[in-house]
Amino acid sequence: MATGLAPAAPETILERLQKLHPKLIDLSLDRMHRLLAALGHPEHVLPPVIHIAGTNGKGSTLAYLRAIYEAAGYKVHAYTSPHLVRFNERFYVAGAEIADAPLAAILEECERANGDSPITLFEITTAAAFLAFSRTPADVLILETGLGGRLDATNVVERPLATVITSISMDHMQYLGDTIQAIAGEKAAIMKPDVPAIHAPQRFAEVPGVLDAYAARAGAPVSRGGAEWRAKAENGALLYESALGTRRLPLPVLPGLHQIDNAGAAIATVEAATDRLPVTEADIARGLQTARWPARMQRLTRGPLVAALPPGWELWLDGGHNADAGRVLAATARTLWADKPLHLVFGMLDTKTPQDYLAAFAGLTAKVRTVAIPGEAHSLTAGQTAEAARHAGLSAEPADSVTDAVAAILRADSPPARLLICGSLYLAGHVLAENE
Repeated sequence: MATGLAPAAPETILERLQKLHPKLIDLSLDRMHRLLAALGHPEHVLPPVIHIAGTNGKGSTLAYLRAIYEAAGYKVHAYTSPHLVRFNERFYVAGAEIADAPLAAILEECERANGDSPITLFEITTAAAFLAFSRTPADVLILETGLGGRLDATNVVERPLATVITSISMDHMQYLGDTIQAIAGEKAAIMKPDVPAIHAPQRFAEVPGVLDAYAARAGAPVSRGGAEWRAKAENGALLYESALGTRRLPLPVLPGLHQIDNAGAAIATVEAATDRLPVTEADIARGLQTARWPARMQRLTRGPLVAALPPGWELWLDGGHNADAGRVLAATARTLWADKPLHLVFGMLDTKTPQDYLAAFAGLTAKVRTVAIPGEAHSLTAGQTAEAARHAGLSAEPADSVTDAVAAILRADSPPARLLICGSLYLAGHVLAENE
């Protein structure tokens, strides 16, 4: 453990912290409660918290909320995971990504308070986030769960301002259960008595019943997408309807049909919190237009990969990594990208199911080049993902790197097309580190 006056670099501290528990993931709240008590309970002195759980759409919903509240002039904290390029991205403190020196200082403070007791990296860094947020004034903290909800390290906030459940699908089954009902039950457990609970529309028919039942037991008032509120794209605008009336707003800046539901959930949350954090319709409109969430259907416009593209080609990046993310991405491509051929560069971790993800692209994509994710011990090999792609009905060949994959696609004689790099946030982070 460090004892010098100046903190080490964050990367050095994080490397030490990873050794405090033999497992990367071990869902429990006992270790969090112990460490937070040793730190003086920073979770009790946070600004009003909006707590978000779900499988897909958590980050985008957070991005809309952050942009709306900042458009209204509020100071915003936000906590997200995983990061794409730098660990600092997880800590958004009063409007800015935390700098290295304060991050290192709070990590070492948590390390000293924890001692040699077992604790996972996510738990101790979540405690560090609470420490940073408790010491810097802000008007709201938007808090994203890491995994699940019931035993997630963020679920120590006893009375948030609101909770949000985004789209739920099959993912992390080894930790959350092997049925959609079990997974929904884990995520539902962020709901609290008398705290407004906002639910996005759900694809699986079994999910709303699970969420409603938990809300009834918890005594949480519910605002459900498709019932208490509705959002849809209509004539180039976002039409949002609730008991407070109808709003005609700009379409969200983040591309994709699924962003209508994510934006709708954010607006419903803003309405639920309006007594504590009032915003105007102009604030909502501006937030929808200024939200930024990298690696979610993001078009890359600079970097060596973009420079290698012939005229008329486009390069896109998406970090979605489960079957439902693949389905949504493919549906958007079919609707919005019908004007050009689509090629994929694909990589995925071995904890995921590549064939399920890629099945939605059958008949949609012309070529797939698969890659291993650089620096990730749990990456599937390029050969494994190519085989999965073929089983999904796609034409696929492995490549040694993203650069080689792009070059192989460009060597083929074809008209201007779109290249989509997809399958993993870790792959997306590698690409962004070199191309943004």
